[in-house]
Amino acid sequence: MSTQLRDIATELANVLWREHTVYRERGGGVVIRGEHVQRWISLAPTAGRNEALVRVGRILEGGTTAPARSEQIVSLDAGTGELAAACRRLLADAAAEPTRPVRDRAQGADRGGSKGRKPRRPRRTRPRSFTSWVVIVCVTGVVGLFAYASTTH
Repeated sequence: MSTQLRDIATELANVLWREHTVYRERGGGVVIRGEHVQRWISLAPTAGRNEALVRVGRILEGGTTAPARSEQIVSLDAGTGELAAACRRLLADAAAEPTRPVRDRAQGADRGGSKGRKPRRPRRTRPRSFTSWVVIVCVTGVVGLFAYASTTH
């Protein structure tokens, strides 16, 4: 299946983009990278016979890949033309989705999205409670007793 996917991906890449790179993924799938259009297409084997999961995503600045924006299961028996049409639809869907702005953490962006929570206040240092002072005095006493006992023997 891996060799068949690679051959199909190479034919598909030649139909879609004039400049491309085709390489194999760890999971047995094949990736087509179109650097000039800043997009990638992944063909991965599925449990179905002669079917592949086609995923489409963007290539970010620096060459890293963004997560897939669109995916679809397609039949590999359909032919290169129909597979290319399905990929073009997925690429158009991915391009039509609004891009989410990348927020900088230094500007107060939080990870999980804000749910109406109030911003955190900086912690105030409180005066030591009576119990804290008792613990400190006891620890100091034990250390002092140990030092005294070790010097007298």
